[in-house]
Amino acid sequence: MFRAVSKLYCLAIALLGVIFGSPFAFGEDPFVRLNLQSRMNAGQLETKSAEWRPSETAVIVCDMWDLHHCLNAVRREGEMIPRFNQFLEVSRKRGMLIIHAPSDCIRFYDGQPARKRAQNATNVGKLPNDIGNWCAKIPNEEKGLYPIDQSDGGEDDDPAEHLAWAEKLKSMGLNPRAPWTHQHKGLRIDHEKDAISDSGVEIWNLIESKKIKNIILCGVHVNMCVSGRPFGMRQMAKNGKNVALVRDLTDSMYNPARWPHVSHQEGTALFVAHAEKFICPTITSDQLLGGEPFRFRPVTGK
Repeated sequence: MFRAVSKLYCLAIALLGVIFGSPFAFGEDPFVRLNLQSRMNAGQLETKSAEWRPSETAVIVCDMWDLHHCLNAVRREGEMIPRFNQFLEVSRKRGMLIIHAPSDCIRFYDGQPARKRAQNATNVGKLPNDIGNWCAKIPNEEKGLYPIDQSDGGEDDDPAEHLAWAEKLKSMGLNPRAPWTHQHKGLRIDHEKDAISDSGVEIWNLIESKKIKNIILCGVHVNMCVSGRPFGMRQMAKNGKNVALVRDLTDSMYNPARWPHVSHQEGTALFVAHAEKFICPTITSDQLLGGEPFRFRPVTGK
């Protein structure tokens, strides 16, 4: 009897979706089911299951620029792009809001519908303190030691290659220290659904006006912009959002010549572990896409 009623209920929901334009097709789960990975005080892994409504979830794409002053960072980003775009397409199809946040490049998108969507978001009134500012640390992080030395900026290029890359950027009429002009063109922007902003205030108004409770963050670089931007992990977590970092769709700015003198990818993993312990849990892209998590090739991931 129960099974019969359950089937009738599912059929009714599906038919209502057809009538009223619900994004959920027959058999599609109305929740995004995630395994949130965090760490205990002693570093032990802990995984919790979560069910997030897509309509209450936003994916923020942090600083996936077209170019960067670090050549290896450009190479690693290029490796991520196909998988990254697949993740955004599936997230969008499931009904999540995609917010593209290529900092310092927003004028490139002036007048475009996705840009206007962020600009025109309802002003929600009282804003969290400092939501428009960079956040270098939250109180919880005081409990642990920062895991890597990034004081040199984290560039891990071969010196000769780095010099040649800077000269190439100059020859293109770009500032070799900040050559980015827009988001990487390999990531599709859906102007009918997505939003574009690098403003903490605009993004907060946007997510609040849409009653967004859950934030998925992906992009670069995890120990800098992804954590510290006004729309980054720290600001969203400390202001009460459920936050998850996509740990296989990010990279770090870490130079193995600096403490703790591990490989670049090990340095990234150390900061991700720090985030899992003190900032927010993480997920992997295969939880939405299937298959295996993304991994960098050794040539750029060493």
